[in-house]
Amino acid sequence: MPSLFASYLRVYEPLTAFDRDRQSYWRRYVEQGRAVAPVEGPGRQRTSVIEALGAGWTRLPDLPDEAYVLETDETLLVCPWNLRIRVAEAALSARDGVPPVLADAFVPPVLAGQAKAVVEDWRSGARVLEHGVPRVHEQIATWGVPLRWFVLFEAQERNHVTVPDRRSLRFRTEISKARRRSSRALAVLRKSVGDAPITEAVEEAARWLEEFHPRSVVELDYGGLVELLSDETLAEDDSPELVAAGLAGLSRGEAEEASAAYDKLVARWRAVQLLERCN
Repeated sequence: MPSLFASYLRVYEPLTAFDRDRQSYWRRYVEQGRAVAPVEGPGRQRTSVIEALGAGWTRLPDLPDEAYVLETDETLLVCPWNLRIRVAEAALSARDGVPPVLADAFVPPVLAGQAKAVVEDWRSGARVLEHGVPRVHEQIATWGVPLRWFVLFEAQERNHVTVPDRRSLRFRTEISKARRRSSRALAVLRKSVGDAPITEAVEEAARWLEEFHPRSVVELDYGGLVELLSDETLAEDDSPELVAAGLAGLSRGEAEEASAAYDKLVARWRAVQLLERCN
């Protein structure tokens, strides 16, 4: 499966975050060696969604539960794929910009309604917490990394692998640290720039983190983007540091320093986004 030029923000929850049936399922899942490596997962997910979309759409399909897994000395952590929600999102996307007659033929209104309800349920954190709606443990961004994701990490939390066929760049941190960093960033942004788009974006990320168990692990994975960047470029990538520098400048009222860090960061990732037009 060719690389998907996308990055991923994931939350791995400990087994205690799930009910007893789910705990038993995920234990068997790991014992049977079914866990999927992050390098293989995006392709597997894409194939599952495409196959589901071609199933005739008599209903939203029930797909098998798959997950990424982290095993530590203390516990097992799981990042479920939530493929049913991915399929619902794909169904709604398939109707966007398409004449109503064609949209209804491919995804009938009744099924579009089911898909919309599924998506709206998980987007509402309150519904997740009050009614047990499955949490979405992975966010995906194509052709770049959203700047708000870098707020959650620090430089020392990076893991860069340069082995051929296994190249990767990931950041991992405890969710408690990610929450504190997003909270500090929000305080600075609200005071400095008010209700700007960047403030709303960081606030959205902070709300998402609140849905998960307090002993979870958060991961930023550059995914297929590593195929677009050299080892040297990845080794020198200091995006989290630039975000921290920009926020520090804002907190001290040094607008020029904050602007310089922001401009450098935007230019770097804009260059990656422009590669989409060369594809």
